[in-house]
Amino acid sequence: MSTIAAGPFEVSLKPLTPYDQAPGSRIARMSLDKRYRGDLEATSVGEMLSAGTAVSGSAAYVAIERVTGTLDGRDGSFALSHIASMTRGAPDLRISVVPDSGTDGLAGISGTMQIDISGGKHSYRFEYRLADHS
Repeated sequence: MSTIAAGPFEVSLKPLTPYDQAPGSRIARMSLDKRYRGDLEATSVGEMLSAGTAVSGSAAYVAIERVTGTLDGRDGSFALSHIASMTRGAPDLRISVVPDSGTDGLAGISGTMQIDISGGKHSYRFEYRLADHS
C-alpha cells in the first residue's frame, strides 16, 4: 500500500561548467541543493543537465539527487531520478526513486514524486512504499 507525503521545498540551483562549451551550445549544467519540509524532512544534493532549443518552450533536463532525512519516522537516504521534457510549453516530468537506493531506515523504499511550482513557491507530492521491517 502506498503512502502520500507532501509539503513545500526550497531549491537552490548553481551553474556548473558544462561539458559542451561549443559556440551556440544550449546545454547547461547545475548543482541542486534542496530543503524538503512537511511529511519529508530532508535535504538533498544533486546535479542537473539541461538542453534548450531554438523553439520557445521546448527543452529537456535530467537530474539525480540524493535525499537524506526523515520520512514516516524513519531516518535514511535515497536517490531520485528526474527525466523531464517540455514541448512548446507542454511539460512531461517523471521523478522516481532509484531502485535499491534506500539506506538505513529507508532501505527498500520505492515511489514517484510530483512537483508543483505556483506563485514562485515549490511543493512536492511523494507517493511511496517502505519495506516492512517487522
